[in-house]
Amino acid sequence: MIPTLARLRRFAVTASLVESASLPEAVDRLGFVQADPIRAPARAQDLTLRHRVRGYSAGDLERRYASLDIEEDFFVNYGFVPRAVHALMHPRGRLPRMSPSKKKSVEDLLAFVRARGVAHPREVDAHFAHGSVVNYWGGSSSATTHLLDDMHYRGLLRVVGRDAGIRLYGPHQRDDSPVGAVTERRARIDGLIDVAVRKYAPVPAPTLAWLVNRLRLAVPQWRDELKVALARAKRRLSHARTEGVDWYWPSDEGLPSAGPDDRVRLLAPFDPVVWDRRRFELFWGWAYRFEAYTPVARRRLGYYALPMLWRDRVIGWANLSSKDGGLDAQFGYVAGHAPRAPAFRRELDAEIGRMERFLRVEDRARERPRA
Repeated sequence: MIPTLARLRRFAVTASLVESASLPEAVDRLGFVQADPIRAPARAQDLTLRHRVRGYSAGDLERRYASLDIEEDFFVNYGFVPRAVHALMHPRGRLPRMSPSKKKSVEDLLAFVRARGVAHPREVDAHFAHGSVVNYWGGSSSATTHLLDDMHYRGLLRVVGRDAGIRLYGPHQRDDSPVGAVTERRARIDGLIDVAVRKYAPVPAPTLAWLVNRLRLAVPQWRDELKVALARAKRRLSHARTEGVDWYWPSDEGLPSAGPDDRVRLLAPFDPVVWDRRRFELFWGWAYRFEAYTPVARRRLGYYALPMLWRDRVIGWANLSSKDGGLDAQFGYVAGHAPRAPAFRRELDAEIGRMERFLRVEDRARERPRA
């Protein structure tokens, strides 16, 4: 039986928004948590995890990172992965060769980090004074940060924690033995594809192709094998063609018959439910855009608009900010107005309450000195 678009949409919501009893369980289930440095009102990784970890508070991932079996690394984007997923990607190969001067800088910096055990970029910069470079967005970045990022990507360093959001680095004890056997290489690539598909399922065919191609950055040593891996994935995954679009999802997951509960959820812009903008428009019939880097005059939704999910439909968005020790919430709706059902108002109020507890708004208000 061919699934309807509505059933695929319910699957996307119910399969992703599963509450786990612990943070490690949630990260293992997701396979990858995308990170973003903007905090409005919290970082994307925290906004994602708040819906999937019972009792989660903003900053829990950063506070507990050192004790968790996870790594920061580049997957299809930058974020947090279980160590089992991290191991599938390393050792990375076929990387640009370093010039003699860069190689010397890397050796010196690695010796410095090993001697320190843990190094803050500010300490490294003060010791070596590397200067600045042009970053990805055309601006100026610390050459130290750029070099640390490159060494981290190459597997020479690992992120051991954060200080006010800034990555702290330590030496990485790694196994540099190359993966030679064809069967093991294929198994690793297939495993990484399965992680991505499970996280974002169900995925339209163009998104599946994009995700597999994006793995060229996670496993540059196997980028020439990804095209064949995509063909294997299409044969391995469950598949249906609905309304002219081919959809894929893990073969061990069935499509749900029941819909989600009445809860209203304010999602991160990179939450798995809404991350794929192509799928977003297929499911909900309007275009959501992340506008943090859009000039103010051209913004339609807001600086960090959070998609508003009610039941299995994204019906609008919210912009949240701290104000006078509390939480200021501004809402927008695709229909031009909020749903008139009493259940919606009740559930929206409940979501704002959950957001305040997640942000510890009431705790911060109590900590403010009295006038």
